[in-house]
Amino acid sequence: MDDRELIDLLVTDARRSTEDIARMLDADEAAVEDALERLETEGVIGGYQAVVDWGQVDEERVLALVELNVTLDRETSYADISDRLARFPEVKTLQLVSGDYDFHMQVAGDSMREVSRFVSDKVAPVPEITQTVTHYVMDTYKDRGVEFGDGDDDDRLSVSP
Repeated sequence: MDDRELIDLLVTDARRSTEDIARMLDADEAAVEDALERLETEGVIGGYQAVVDWGQVDEERVLALVELNVTLDRETSYADISDRLARFPEVKTLQLVSGDYDFHMQVAGDSMREVSRFVSDKVAPVPEITQTVTHYVMDTYKDRGVEFGDGDDDDRLSVSP
């Protein structure tokens, strides 16, 4: 059994039973269970989460994408900065990226004010961070491969010649 095939099945639907996964991979159920335990122990699989359309939930939830520019010195590495930022529960995703900025950080909170205060009070004061740019998510159409909405609505107006 190939680890990648197992991982791909889990990414598509992690609620499948080990029996179903074994059947799909033409493998023994015990082998699937062993592989899952090994992948979890090795840290390859870090957890199983639901993909939620927060626009359908009654309570407000604010999601922001924050660009971070940093300046490194001899004693500080990207890993040092990421270790410090990743500890905050408000930080949902933190990635080192190429391009115009260094880190891409996804932050969640109950209000724009809460997210804004978190960025200004906890993130911006980190000495190596030289700039933050916050983008608030207005709507989500697809998350981790799952499309939201019914997909059949076409809100465009008809145009006649």
